[in-house]
Amino acid sequence: MEMKKPRIKSMKYEDFKDNETLEKIAAELRAGGVNVVLGCLDDAVEWGRSNSLWPLTFATSCCGIEFMAVGAARYDFARFGFEVTRASPRQADMIMVAGTITHKMAPVLRRLYDQMADPKYVVAVGGCAVSGGPFRKSYHVVQGVDTILPVDVYIPGCPPRPEALLYGMMQLQRKVKVERFFGGVNRKEPKPAKKENR
Repeated sequence: MEMKKPRIKSMKYEDFKDNETLEKIAAELRAGGVNVVLGCLDDAVEWGRSNSLWPLTFATSCCGIEFMAVGAARYDFARFGFEVTRASPRQADMIMVAGTITHKMAPVLRRLYDQMADPKYVVAVGGCAVSGGPFRKSYHVVQGVDTILPVDVYIPGCPPRPEALLYGMMQLQRKVKVERFFGGVNRKEPKPAKKENR
């Protein structure tokens, strides 16, 4: 059986904006025996990124137990692509802050966040991480992790149920899916002000 090799013609830039021309070229290639799929590369990349988020756990109190329950067989967050929990910030995509953050622990949390590669995400789990929880207005507890890190998803509760954790993680997946991977990196961090030369 003889295989025909299709001749792919060069295209002008204007032709890429016209879907009918692309469909016509794809039909010509299919007629020549080539399987062609047209789609947006950003959609494929964002689907893969959103379904393979690796969390770095930072569990300091009872919310960490709920996070462990979500990973167990009954709730099984592996079906959403979160099962690869990492112990190293250099291998993680998101940090899940579960529990009370004291002022003594805040610099360690910030250092872990800074060691993560871009794009990176933060999920605040439980009342303590969201707003200080029962330790609100206490001298030793940070009044919300958003004073240290830019938070993407808040999961309230004391402690939140596993269903709430799954819902919050699905919200983070939706947020990742609408980002443009080829358009830039995570731009939540404020840029430092430039010094003026006088």
